[in-house]
Amino acid sequence: MTDTPDRILRLKTVLDRTGLSRSTMYRKMQNGTFPRNVQISARCAGWRESAINAWLSNPMFYSADAGG
Repeated sequence: MTDTPDRILRLKTVLDRTGLSRSTMYRKMQNGTFPRNVQISARCAGWRESAINAWLSNPMFYSADAGG
Protein backbone atom coordinates (compact mmCIF):
# COMPACT_ATOMS: atom_id res chain seq x y z
CA MET A 1 0.00 0.00 0.00
CA THR A 2 1.26 3.48 -0.80
CA ASP A 3 1.54 6.39 1.60
CA THR A 4 0.16 8.90 -0.90
CA PRO A 5 -3.40 10.04 -0.22
CA ASP A 6 -6.14 9.22 -2.70
CA ARG A 7 -6.88 12.35 -4.75
CA ILE A 8 -10.44 13.51 -5.39
CA LEU A 9 -11.09 14.24 -9.06
CA ARG A 10 -13.75 16.68 -10.20
CA LEU A 11 -16.28 16.01 -12.96
CA LYS A 12 -14.37 17.64 -15.83
CA THR A 13 -11.22 15.69 -15.04
CA VAL A 14 -13.12 12.40 -14.80
CA LEU A 15 -14.85 13.02 -18.13
CA ASP A 16 -11.52 13.94 -19.76
CA ARG A 17 -9.77 10.83 -18.44
CA THR A 18 -12.56 8.38 -19.28
CA GLY A 19 -13.78 9.83 -22.57
CA LEU A 20 -17.37 9.30 -21.44
CA SER A 21 -20.16 11.83 -21.82
CA ARG A 22 -21.74 13.17 -18.65
CA SER A 23 -25.03 11.32 -19.23
CA THR A 24 -23.28 8.01 -20.00
CA MET A 25 -21.16 8.30 -16.87
CA TYR A 26 -24.18 8.91 -14.62
CA ARG A 27 -26.11 6.07 -16.30
CA LYS A 28 -23.18 3.73 -15.66
CA MET A 29 -23.11 4.89 -12.01
CA GLN A 30 -26.79 3.94 -11.68
CA ASN A 31 -26.10 0.52 -13.21
CA GLY A 32 -23.15 -0.06 -10.87
CA THR A 33 -20.64 -0.20 -13.72
CA PHE A 34 -18.84 3.04 -12.83
CA PRO A 35 -17.46 4.27 -9.48
CA ARG A 36 -19.85 6.25 -7.29
CA ASN A 37 -19.04 9.85 -6.52
CA VAL A 38 -18.02 11.07 -3.08
CA GLN A 39 -19.86 14.00 -1.52
CA ILE A 40 -17.27 16.63 -0.58
CA SER A 41 -19.70 19.26 0.69
CA ALA A 42 -23.36 20.19 0.27
CA ARG A 43 -22.94 21.19 -3.38
CA CYS A 44 -19.65 19.56 -4.33
CA ALA A 45 -18.83 15.99 -5.35
CA GLY A 46 -15.85 14.19 -6.80
CA TRP A 47 -14.49 10.73 -7.54
CA ARG A 48 -11.61 8.89 -5.91
CA GLU A 49 -8.67 8.70 -8.31
CA SER A 50 -8.03 5.07 -7.32
CA ALA A 51 -11.60 4.10 -8.26
CA ILE A 52 -11.31 5.84 -11.64
CA ASN A 53 -7.97 4.10 -12.27
CA ALA A 54 -9.56 0.74 -11.39
CA TRP A 55 -12.36 1.43 -13.87
CA LEU A 56 -9.87 2.49 -16.55
CA SER A 57 -7.88 -0.72 -16.12
CA ASN A 58 -10.93 -2.88 -16.94
CA PRO A 59 -14.04 -0.85 -17.90
CA MET A 60 -16.02 -3.75 -19.40
CA PHE A 61 -15.98 -5.85 -16.24
CA TYR A 62 -15.93 -3.17 -13.52
CA SER A 63 -18.47 -3.65 -10.76
CA ALA A 64 -18.97 -0.98 -8.10
CA ASP A 65 -20.57 -3.64 -5.86
CA ALA A 66 -17.37 -5.68 -5.93
CA GLY A 67 -15.35 -2.67 -4.79
CA GLY A 68 -13.73 -2.07 -8.14
